Amino acid sequence: MITWQVVADGPLLRADERVSRALVHPDRFSGGLSHLGDVQAGVPVLAAVLVYVAVRHRRAGTDRWWLPSAAAALLMALVPALIIPLKELTARPGTPVMPPGTGYFPSGHTATAAVAYGGAALLLLPWLRSTAARRACVITWAVLVLAVSFGLVRRGYHWPLDVVASWCLCAVLLASLWLFLGRRTTA
Repeated sequence: MITWQVVADGPLLRADERVSRALVHPDRFSGGLSHLGDVQAGVPVLAAVLVYVAVRHRRAGTDRWWLPSAAAALLMALVPALIIPLKELTARPGTPVMPPGTGYFPSGHTATAAVAYGGAALLLLPWLRSTAARRACVITWAVLVLAVSFGLVRRGYHWPLDVVASWCLCAVLLASLWLFLGRRTTA
C-alpha cells in the first residue's frame, strides 16, 4: 500500500510531507544515528555474529552447522537486490534538505540496519540462556533500528514513509529467517 501511495502520488504523501516538516532538524547527532545504518556499520556486526554462531554450531556438532549463518548472510545479500529495483521503479525524490534526485524510496539504510542487526539478534537468541539476555538482545536490535530510522528522518535524508516501507519489507525478510531458523531446531 505504501509503495502504491508513492507511485500514485496518493494522499498519504501529503501526510508524509507534514510529518517530515515537523521532524526535520539536521544536526550532527541525527546524522550520527543515521550512519548506524551504513553498510560499513551493520554488516561487520552481522559478519562477527555469523562467524561466532557458525563456530558454536560446529563445536556443538550440529549437522549443517553453517546453514543458519549462510541463511542470514543470504538475507543480507537480498537487501540491495530488493531495495535498488524498488528505488528505480518508484523514483521518489528526496526531502527538501537533499540535493535534487530520485531513488529515496524505500530507505536502504533502514533496511540494512534492520536486517544486519535483526539477523544478528535472531542468530544469537538460541545461544542466550536467560530470558533477560534474550530480551536485552531484542531490545538492543529494536533500539538500533529505531535510532537509525529517527536519524534518517530527523536529518532529512529520508521521508518517514521511506523508512516505514523498509520496516515492512524487513519484517517479512526477518520473519522468513525466524521461521527458517525455527524449523531447523525442530527438524
